Amino acid sequence: MAKNPVGPPLGQGARNAWKRMATERAIAALLFLSTFLSVLITIGIVAVLLFEAITFFADVSVFEFLSGTRWTPLFSSKQFGVLALVAGTTLTAVMAMVVALPLGLLSAVYLSEYAPNGVRKVVKPILEVLAGIPTVVYGYFALLFVTPILRSISGDISVFNALSASIVMGIMILPMVSSLSEDAMRAVPRTLREGAYALGSTKLEVSTLVVVPAALSGIVSAFILAVSRAIGETMIVTIAAGQNPTFTLNPFVPIETMTAYIVQVSQGDAPAGSIEFKTIFAVALLLFVITLVMNLLSQFVVSRFREEYE
Repeated sequence: MAKNPVGPPLGQGARNAWKRMATERAIAALLFLSTFLSVLITIGIVAVLLFEAITFFADVSVFEFLSGTRWTPLFSSKQFGVLALVAGTTLTAVMAMVVALPLGLLSAVYLSEYAPNGVRKVVKPILEVLAGIPTVVYGYFALLFVTPILRSISGDISVFNALSASIVMGIMILPMVSSLSEDAMRAVPRTLREGAYALGSTKLEVSTLVVVPAALSGIVSAFILAVSRAIGETMIVTIAAGQNPTFTLNPFVPIETMTAYIVQVSQGDAPAGSIEFKTIFAVALLLFVITLVMNLLSQFVVSRFREEYE
């Protein structure tokens, strides 16, 4: 057999090349299969939601569903106004963002611009541990720790209320805001900072007037993703906020969110196939549309306002 004077035999090289090609094709096929399976699962979920929601809207008017303010499908006098659930979801999500956005942005500025490398390597993983705590633990923390503190401050606060759930939910999503915002700030080129320092800017001015505006698309995207996470949160609001679907913006009274209602019906109180059972698919479809719009808005903001540096 002819041999390559500086390498392995030609036959061995051809076999190695064939093995590499076969391995790459197998990996490509595996990756394609994984992608196709993910898309197929998504299509299946959407198809189930649409099918069940269509059967629900065959009995209930879409206008009544989207415009009504009374939600009592489990009572004898049935009302299907989902705005009561939307109001509760919006209330808790907005108040959670009031907690998470300023704290997350300030911590991101500190980690990106002020913290030494040693401090950043320790503080950031500790901060991200908050994201790994089970939400059911957060729920009982809100009910058994935060709520008694709030009730000791004001006697007008109910045992189940939106305020305590929102505060704890803000703590839960704080790592998402902080981590994504800090990554966006760290991606800003060092030359922008050096140019600002050369013009006589202070560290605070560089952080607030140069770095934050340059990373604005990433920061806004982090905010929108955090809002989507807050809207889809389940266990905290189920445990701490109550199960009283009331069309109100008062954070001191019990409310019910869309996710909490889905959990309530899924416990088995409503017979499968009944109109009460089908409401969870209508509510889930609306929740899916809301989160989808939020994610699309996040992608639009990133593509529209992204800064590209060379």
